[in-house]
Amino acid sequence: MTRKTAIQVGVYAFVCVVILALPLFIDDDFLLNRIDRYLVLAIVSMALSLSWGYAGILNLGQAMSFGIGSYCMAMGLKLRTIPVHTGSEGLPDFMVWNNVEALPWFWKPFYSMIFTIVAGIGIPMLLAAVLAWFMFRGRVTGVYVAIIPLATLVVVNLLIIDQQWATGGFNGITDLAQFELFGITFDAYSSTTYYLIATCLTFCLFLSLAVTKSKAGLILQAIRDQESRVRFFGYDVALFKTMVFCISAGIAGLAGMLYTIVMEFASPTFLGVQLSLSIVVWCAVGGRQSLLGALLGAILVAGMQGALSESEVFLETWTLVMGALFVLVVLFLPNGIASIFDGVVRKTRLRTASERKPAVDTKAAGGS
Repeated sequence: MTRKTAIQVGVYAFVCVVILALPLFIDDDFLLNRIDRYLVLAIVSMALSLSWGYAGILNLGQAMSFGIGSYCMAMGLKLRTIPVHTGSEGLPDFMVWNNVEALPWFWKPFYSMIFTIVAGIGIPMLLAAVLAWFMFRGRVTGVYVAIIPLATLVVVNLLIIDQQWATGGFNGITDLAQFELFGITFDAYSSTTYYLIATCLTFCLFLSLAVTKSKAGLILQAIRDQESRVRFFGYDVALFKTMVFCISAGIAGLAGMLYTIVMEFASPTFLGVQLSLSIVVWCAVGGRQSLLGALLGAILVAGMQGALSESEVFLETWTLVMGALFVLVVLFLPNGIASIFDGVVRKTRLRTASERKPAVDTKAAGGS
């Protein structure tokens, strides 16, 4: 491990420790639930950073994986909400309202929570693999790589809204049971859920860091900079891009499941274009070539958005303020807020090197 990597791991570990320690200083359950939401959004922003910042794959449809994961968890929790079930088949309430007589076949596997968790991560990865196969094997490049996932997101969103009998339509899936795992109940407003999310965030952050520091990660960065040259050296560019595209989708799917646990419902807005573009903004503001920067960027922007939208002063103008913030960051910090830290580290190294050089030269002169 190089000195730079050791410092990076130390900084990442410090941030994760701070996040894990927050419940010790917060007594307000409502505030804790709000921080839960910001941390989940930070996870999906970090997932985009992995594909966009390190492989050059701008995915404007990132919310698709997020929303699919959310709906998978909602389906699993809905089947456990006994009080709102009606009929001999234990049908969810919205199916009864739509005159559905039997539980659809694709709902039945979600009686198993293990299947629910696997599906919440696996289905987004499978769909991402299909898209990646068509895009990267066909050598689709440029803006089309960003548009194709966005178009797929719109199709999936319309499909979920249209199939009201199976998905709840515009209303989504509501009245969910609390998530339980290994005998532990995760109340949306408890510190237990917070630690679940913080643990998942820590795991995803270090998993993504390990990917970027591996040989595959170095190849991905080379593909980002000079794709044709990497292909000339005999590497399967499509395979590497598919790999990181699927990993990013899987992390986003996990974030979607956590979001359903926190919000206690799943909605078509979780697969909306607006959310997908917001994820891009968070990643850009924080720094798309920094996993930690994208993570902190999501917390900062989403936190400011929540605070401004609830303020009486900025109630009507908070969107303008957020837009102005994004424009300023793009103009003066094109590499995001993380570039400030990188600049400080670079200047510190140069100063240290300049201080050591005279001492070395003096020693050499004395020896001669």
